[in-house]
Amino acid sequence: MTGSADTSGRLPDAFLRPGSSSFVDFLAAHSPDLLPGRRPASGSPAGAGDPLAPHATTIVALTFGTDGADGEAGRGVVMAGDRRATMGNLIASREMEKVFAADAYSAVGIAGSAGIAVELVRLFQLELEHYEKIEGSLLSLDGKANRLSTMIRQNLPLAMQGLAVVPLFGGYDLDRRAGRIFSYDVTGGRYEEHDYHSVGSGSVFARGALKKLWRPGLDADGAIATAVEALYDAADDDSATGGPDTVRQVWPVVVTVTAGGVQHAPDDQLAEMVEAIVAERRTAHVAAHGDRPAARRRTGREQGGAHA
Repeated sequence: MTGSADTSGRLPDAFLRPGSSSFVDFLAAHSPDLLPGRRPASGSPAGAGDPLAPHATTIVALTFGTDGADGEAGRGVVMAGDRRATMGNLIASREMEKVFAADAYSAVGIAGSAGIAVELVRLFQLELEHYEKIEGSLLSLDGKANRLSTMIRQNLPLAMQGLAVVPLFGGYDLDRRAGRIFSYDVTGGRYEEHDYHSVGSGSVFARGALKKLWRPGLDADGAIATAVEALYDAADDDSATGGPDTVRQVWPVVVTVTAGGVQHAPDDQLAEMVEAIVAERRTAHVAAHGDRPAARRRTGREQGGAHA
């Protein structure tokens, strides 16, 4: 212990001086090494990334509700994410959570390098809580979206080395009394999306499903069912996206954000929706092709050419 060490048990002066309401700015000034984007990379060449770093996909978000009799509580956003994390050609986790409550009226979903993404979300949650305690009021939804944009921009050095984080942010705007969705790029660019959006490796397939399934005036249950079916379609075509696991009883993480706050959809509701989707797809398949698995196997052998 040096002679200059403070043994009084008091907090350092830096913690007691008035300053910014941003916890990220405070951390950057006093302990910048704790920020995700300031940490040294693993030594991989630029753009190579780390093949052993788990990656997370796919996230979908959509708005629901109208200005009808239900009032403002009937409007909001549904955000959902699958549970699979991949590590190269391996499944790193089947039960990863990718959708989190950012605060009482917003949620964030992550795609990209899983470890950095989860750390960034935790820092974002702390940033919003810190602002609320310092200012005595909630940050506006636009303000939250801008804060997240700044944090993503600070991660750009790692993103250039392949450790990118691309979140999807949504929440209930207390001023507009409606749900809103924001997407980002790796440089921190912020874009407001209308009606629905998706990110991650399965986003192309999920967005195609959302385009067909979303409609104005969806209620909360209809929006949840639409999100689950979009993830189901993404998992059908994207190997990095995990579909509902009926054996292990692993379902997507789904949250709704309304004037009443953030709520997680219960597993029993999600299980019923998955069963309905599977039954409908099975019925449609049998109607179109018949129940002839042996004939399909013979056809596959005759065609050949494909490699497993």
